[in-house]
Amino acid sequence: MVDGQPQLASFDLTSDDEAVWGWGLGCNGAIEVFVEPADRAAQVASALRRALEEERPLASVTVRDSETDGVERGARLLVDPDGGRESSLGAREQDDAAARAAAEQLAARRSEIRELPGGVRAFVEVLDPPLRLLICGAGHDVIPLVEYASMLGWKPVVVDERGEFLTPERFPRAAGFVHVERPEAAAEAAGVDERTFVMVMSHNYLRDKDYLRGFLGSDAAYLGLLGPRQRTERLLDELAAESVEPSPQDHKKMFGPAGLDVGSEGPEEIAAAIVAEILAVRRGRSAGFLRDRSGPIHERMEDRGPWR
Repeated sequence: MVDGQPQLASFDLTSDDEAVWGWGLGCNGAIEVFVEPADRAAQVASALRRALEEERPLASVTVRDSETDGVERGARLLVDPDGGRESSLGAREQDDAAARAAAEQLAARRSEIRELPGGVRAFVEVLDPPLRLLICGAGHDVIPLVEYASMLGWKPVVVDERGEFLTPERFPRAAGFVHVERPEAAAEAAGVDERTFVMVMSHNYLRDKDYLRGFLGSDAAYLGLLGPRQRTERLLDELAAESVEPSPQDHKKMFGPAGLDVGSEGPEEIAAAIVAEILAVRRGRSAGFLRDRSGPIHERMEDRGPWR
């Protein structure tokens, strides 16, 4: 606040003495905190707001260190998935390199520190819109699922052909409602993209079959079905008899019965198991016990794929 310049503060909490003599956090990690004047961040606030309102991803490339004249610490470039740019790092060569790095990280859906030409070190932050969870069915057990999804910052949308069930009084934490005349039209009515996760749980066999019919072949990242495995297999067998065959990609993203195997009983516990499974699928994790995981809890930079 005194000099108005961005700063990078480092905190090493890995020492055994840190919990006693240091910050007292006891988390055994190391972090870097980038602190900048608010007016610098405000320069791109409108673009960030538009991306959030339009529910589209965006990459923010922020310079943290630079040896190039004209490229200052704190300079920021915004890049959308179509290659559109807003603002600048201060030099064409670095802007072009930053845009390429942003495109790679947007495709990988990962934030990462990248080296740019001229000794420029930048943080490429992928800002992904909230996960959109389409819940087909407005039964009583959908209420805790909507609650848990909302608590995680997701956007739960309830789909049903019974309009009287689709009310804010019944689902106060829902981000929206989709009233459909025919369950098979739900995918088209609600809109589906690659960040859409679908949970089919109407408790009506024929309705669930029609919901499943509509979402097969869609861009949904996850397709969960409530009920035992035999029910799911029967649904698929009947659809196959009607010449509706799931693709290999459909099978890969289909989870029936939905939810992690944690012995859930009752609507609240089942909702927790479903939410945990969706989180694991989204993060590409196997959802085992952390005590059995070899290596760190969080991914290291060197384990994050070919972009490093």
